[in-house]
Amino acid sequence: MDLTDSSAVVTGGASGLGLATVRRLTRAGVFVVIVDLPASSGAEVAKEFGGQAVFAPADVTDPGALSAAFDQAAERHPLRTLVHCAGRGGTVRVVERDGSPGSLDDYEAIVRINLVGTFNALRLAAARMVTNEPVGGERGVCVLTASVAAWEGQIGQIPYASAKAGVVGMTLVAARDLARKLVRVNTIAPGVFDTPILSRHPREVLDKLAAAVPHPSRLGAPDEYAALAMHILENPMLNGETIRLDGAIRMQAR
Repeated sequence: MDLTDSSAVVTGGASGLGLATVRRLTRAGVFVVIVDLPASSGAEVAKEFGGQAVFAPADVTDPGALSAAFDQAAERHPLRTLVHCAGRGGTVRVVERDGSPGSLDDYEAIVRINLVGTFNALRLAAARMVTNEPVGGERGVCVLTASVAAWEGQIGQIPYASAKAGVVGMTLVAARDLARKLVRVNTIAPGVFDTPILSRHPREVLDKLAAAVPHPSRLGAPDEYAALAMHILENPMLNGETIRLDGAIRMQAR
């Protein structure tokens, strides 16, 4: 897709995969609205890019706040790119160690952010993209984020795995739905990446995860995600696809 004189929204853009993607997009001349939680470092991060990026605080499950962020992008240039990285982890077991049932509240909260938040971002972005004039036969591209946990969720990851499997499931359906409107939808499913979502784990756990990656035997770098996101934007034949970005890892049960 031709990104000239266009805008993008990157959710989760204040850190990790999102921030790496913001850097790539701004280098390509795209105006970016960074969406992240109000308590994030988004305002400080946006200063790194001068006038090429702005921060719009929003929870991705909040239709009003997220819609305002998309409007802010579309007011500057036609909105042609969504890269949706926002999400969170969390542990819930079906039955806890003390024999009590797993927390339904925690399950719903994690699924709401990771799955409902993805649909909210997708629908709001697409509604603006379909009004664009086509450029090179395209109006826009949406890049979503799943996880290898969609296929190989580990014990305790049941809400996260459920949500990410839902993102994989919506990808082809959304791509088919939006095809007649000339909007593409693809998903990246990262393996173990060096991002804040893993920062709660001690170093020895991270080293063990890195060693489990067949090749390259290390954690993924956020810029490797961003590079793939940019390729998806640039390759018009990529549509309705979920791409694993994982160094051939297949997660074990625990």
